[in-house]
Amino acid sequence: MSKLTDVKGVIFDYGGTIDTNSRHWAEVLWSKYEEFQVPVDKASFREAYVHGERTLARVPLVKPEHNFHDVLRIKTDIQMKYLVEQGKLDGEEARREDYAGKVADSCYRYVLDVLEHTRPVVKSLSERYKLVLVSNFYGNIQTILKDFGLFDFFAGIIESSVVGVRKPDPAIYRLGVEAMGLPAGNVLVVGDSFSKDVVPAKAVGCKVAWLKGEGWGNEEIDETLPDVIITDLPELLSYV
Repeated sequence: MSKLTDVKGVIFDYGGTIDTNSRHWAEVLWSKYEEFQVPVDKASFREAYVHGERTLARVPLVKPEHNFHDVLRIKTDIQMKYLVEQGKLDGEEARREDYAGKVADSCYRYVLDVLEHTRPVVKSLSERYKLVLVSNFYGNIQTILKDFGLFDFFAGIIESSVVGVRKPDPAIYRLGVEAMGLPAGNVLVVGDSFSKDVVPAKAVGCKVAWLKGEGWGNEEIDETLPDVIITDLPELLSYV
């Protein structure tokens, strides 16, 4: 195992990296749909998931004061409403069972469990490096970081809805490097998405640790591009 040299600062992705340790959020949500026996197939769920993400990108339903449980409930409400409107889910049954609430509650508990595993990694790195967060999010990432005991580890936060640029545009990582105040070659980016983290971060000249896991699929992958490939966030500590 070769150590990464010349790393002086670390940029973290948030969603799918710190909060789920490499599982795409669609897969986390689908696992909860299965657990609570929501009577829809995966293709219908994926449609509802995409509809929900596009809705939240277009409509400011998430407010700065919302924590992650609030976000999950907004997401699951949108998904269930879409499934009912599309005739994929019986509206009366959805109300009676309150699938949205069950899925949101369980996903929130899931993140709390994952953070017991990933938060110590972020804390450890913050004691040795300057950390910056670069995330596609809804304008409330500071509230979420505070709720989860992560806020104080980051010297800077670049949030898509605030800066007006979203991954996979490399410009958002350029902003992260500027916030770091270091040459890009001295910055390590840690993220779970090949197309949204690895590719744009390499494009601006950063080193990249790809947290490879249960992705969304449909991505073209070149495993020679990242400097390091890990499958569990604590593995990162052995490389820096």
